[in-house]
Amino acid sequence: MTEVDLVVAALAAGASAGLMDTASTAVRDAYDALREAVRRRLSARGGEVLDAEQVEAGVWEAQLRDELIASGAGRDQELLAAAEKFRALVRSEGKYQVDARDAKGVQIGDYSTQTNTFH
Repeated sequence: MTEVDLVVAALAAGASAGLMDTASTAVRDAYDALREAVRRRLSARGGEVLDAEQVEAGVWEAQLRDELIASGAGRDQELLAAAEKFRALVRSEGKYQVDARDAKGVQIGDYSTQTNTFH
């Protein structure tokens, strides 16, 4: 994944309504900081693509990627740090948010094995 792809993936993840509805204040603040860093980077180029709504799958990401590459965002250490911070927070916070009410035989975690027998 290139530096610009990291930024685009982080913004796309944050744009997900489900993520922002359930995210902590820290995640929302990190996403806002990332968007502000991207807005500053793209300000000389207009930056409208950041606020554009996606019409077709992948269109917004492709346009944003092109604008970020043209603006030199891959060398912007502040922007890259903001993207990595946001992605790290999302990974650590959202890893196991499970609502298992009324569930049977639920196992949550990595690399585990479970055998269930229901009668």
